[in-house]
Amino acid sequence: MEYGHKSVMLAEVLQQLISNTRGIFVDCTLGGAGHTKAILETIGAKGFVLGIDKDIRAINAAKEKLKDFSQQFSLIHGDFRYLDELLNSKVEKVDGFLFDLGLSSIQLDASERGFSYKKEGPLDMRMDLEQKLTAYDVVNSYEKKALSSLVYQYGEEKWASRIAGFIVKTRERNPIKSTTDLVDVIKAAIPASARRTGPHPAKRTFQAIRIEVNEELKAIESALWQTVKWLKVGGRIVVISYHSLEDRITKKIFKNLAQGFMCEAGFKNCKGFEEPFVEIVTKRPLRPKEEEIIENPRARSAKLRVAERK
Repeated sequence: MEYGHKSVMLAEVLQQLISNTRGIFVDCTLGGAGHTKAILETIGAKGFVLGIDKDIRAINAAKEKLKDFSQQFSLIHGDFRYLDELLNSKVEKVDGFLFDLGLSSIQLDASERGFSYKKEGPLDMRMDLEQKLTAYDVVNSYEKKALSSLVYQYGEEKWASRIAGFIVKTRERNPIKSTTDLVDVIKAAIPASARRTGPHPAKRTFQAIRIEVNEELKAIESALWQTVKWLKVGGRIVVISYHSLEDRITKKIFKNLAQGFMCEAGFKNCKGFEEPFVEIVTKRPLRPKEEEIIENPRARSAKLRVAERK
């Protein structure tokens, strides 16, 4: 199976990201390499793209997909939260950063990765297959209070406490080993009347566990603060998010940077500077066109925000 998915809001990304066809661009979420390939085709022979991904399968597949651009790109297996470390000695200044957050379709569709509540698979959910913590560990070892907190915070699930309680009671008898086992527990926890409307009853809990396993929100915040020191004046940060938590963090960081504030993790110890770091280009997020949503339903929730280095 080809490692890839339909690149969301491709035309909008290219329009917002690229102003210099000889520039250096960093795709922090390589995934199926669709955005990277389109950027390479747009910038031509004198530009350069650096692609980053936690998933080694994405890196290996992209090498084949991008082989015709062998002189114009470099790929790094790594976590974009360590952006400074990854870019050090690779580039000096950058014309644009792209973050297409969340999962690629192939990760979601690969049952053995355990991301999908619609497919039977092991409780894994690791984007980086080399890391130790898995969804199995979270589900079977976290205390009830910690489980309830993460499902409520990361899944915005109002039945979080009840779901956590059912998980703990179930695993006391036998470990919860598969995605379908977990779905059954979640369905049992949520009253039937609440399951008749809205999204799949397991959607929010699976999202929450995935975010916990991969520390996704911490990584996003860490990386966005780091982009500023690498951007050229006029360079842009383009972020596509798919749920409110990602979008909220992006919006908040852009607002802080536009007001001249630089913060530490968790928005702590913010320091004010005389000049703003960025100008916010998208006062309201861009959304996918209806034609794209029809062709690719997974684009429906996408929001694209852009900031430009001052």
